Amino acid sequence: MAKAKKKKYKLKTYKAAAKRFRMTGTGKIVRTKGGKSHLRRRKSKRTKNLFDKMLVVESKGDRKRILRLAPYMRKYKANPPA
Repeated sequence: MAKAKKKKYKLKTYKAAAKRFRMTGTGKIVRTKGGKSHLRRRKSKRTKNLFDKMLVVESKGDRKRILRLAPYMRKYKANPPA
Protein backbone atom coordinates (compact mmCIF):
# COMPACT_ATOMS: atom_id res chain seq x y z
CA MET A 1 0.00 0.00 0.00
CA ALA A 2 1.27 3.48 -0.89
CA LYS A 3 2.30 5.86 1.87
CA ALA A 4 0.01 8.81 2.56
CA LYS A 5 1.40 12.05 1.17
CA LYS A 6 2.25 14.72 3.68
CA LYS A 7 -0.01 17.73 3.15
CA LYS A 8 1.68 20.92 1.92
CA TYR A 9 0.28 24.06 3.44
CA LYS A 10 -0.39 27.28 1.58
CA LEU A 11 1.53 30.27 2.86
CA LYS A 12 -0.26 33.53 3.55
CA THR A 13 0.97 36.55 1.63
CA TYR A 14 1.57 39.69 3.66
CA LYS A 15 -0.61 41.97 1.54
CA ALA A 16 1.16 45.23 2.44
CA ALA A 17 4.43 43.84 1.07
CA ALA A 18 2.73 42.41 -2.02
CA LYS A 19 1.31 45.84 -2.86
CA ARG A 20 4.57 47.71 -2.34
CA PHE A 21 6.97 45.48 -4.26
CA ARG A 22 7.05 43.57 -7.52
CA MET A 23 9.56 41.42 -9.31
CA THR A 24 11.02 42.09 -12.74
CA GLY A 25 11.44 39.42 -15.38
CA THR A 26 15.09 39.03 -14.43
CA GLY A 27 14.23 38.42 -10.77
CA LYS A 28 15.05 41.84 -9.30
CA ILE A 29 12.71 43.23 -6.66
CA VAL A 30 11.66 46.81 -7.37
CA ARG A 31 9.81 49.42 -5.34
CA THR A 32 8.41 52.90 -5.84
CA LYS A 33 9.61 55.97 -3.99
CA GLY A 34 7.83 57.34 -0.94
CA GLY A 35 6.65 60.87 -0.35
CA LYS A 36 4.41 61.12 -3.41
CA SER A 37 1.02 61.68 -1.85
CA HIS A 38 0.92 65.30 -0.70
CA LEU A 39 3.02 68.47 -0.23
CA ARG A 40 4.14 68.29 -3.85
CA ARG A 41 3.18 71.78 -5.01
CA ARG A 42 6.43 73.33 -3.83
CA LYS A 43 8.62 70.62 -5.36
CA SER A 44 10.27 71.20 -8.71
CA LYS A 45 9.01 69.48 -11.85
CA ARG A 46 12.24 67.50 -12.10
CA THR A 47 11.88 66.20 -8.53
CA LYS A 48 8.28 65.21 -9.17
CA ASN A 49 9.30 63.35 -12.33
CA LEU A 50 11.92 61.41 -10.36
CA PHE A 51 9.12 60.03 -8.16
CA ASP A 52 7.89 57.98 -11.14
CA LYS A 53 11.04 55.84 -11.27
CA MET A 54 11.13 52.35 -9.78
CA LEU A 55 14.10 51.57 -7.54
CA VAL A 56 15.78 48.18 -7.28
CA VAL A 57 15.97 46.83 -3.73
CA GLU A 58 19.73 46.45 -3.25
CA SER A 59 20.03 45.19 0.32
CA LYS A 60 20.31 41.41 0.53
CA GLY A 61 18.58 41.37 3.91
CA ASP A 62 15.65 43.43 2.63
CA ARG A 63 15.25 41.16 -0.40
CA LYS A 64 15.18 38.12 1.89
CA ARG A 65 12.57 39.73 4.14
CA ILE A 66 10.35 40.76 1.20
CA LEU A 67 10.43 37.25 -0.27
CA ARG A 68 9.48 35.83 3.12
CA LEU A 69 6.54 38.25 3.41
CA ALA A 70 5.37 37.64 -0.19
CA PRO A 71 6.32 33.99 -0.82
CA TYR A 72 4.57 33.70 -4.21
CA MET A 73 6.25 36.78 -5.69
CA ARG A 74 8.81 34.56 -7.41
CA LYS A 75 6.06 32.64 -9.14
CA TYR A 76 3.69 35.48 -10.12
CA LYS A 77 6.12 38.46 -10.29
CA ALA A 78 3.42 40.64 -8.64
CA ASN A 79 0.35 39.97 -6.52
CA PRO A 80 -0.95 36.42 -6.72
CA PRO A 81 -4.23 36.08 -8.63
CA ALA A 82 -7.34 36.62 -6.52
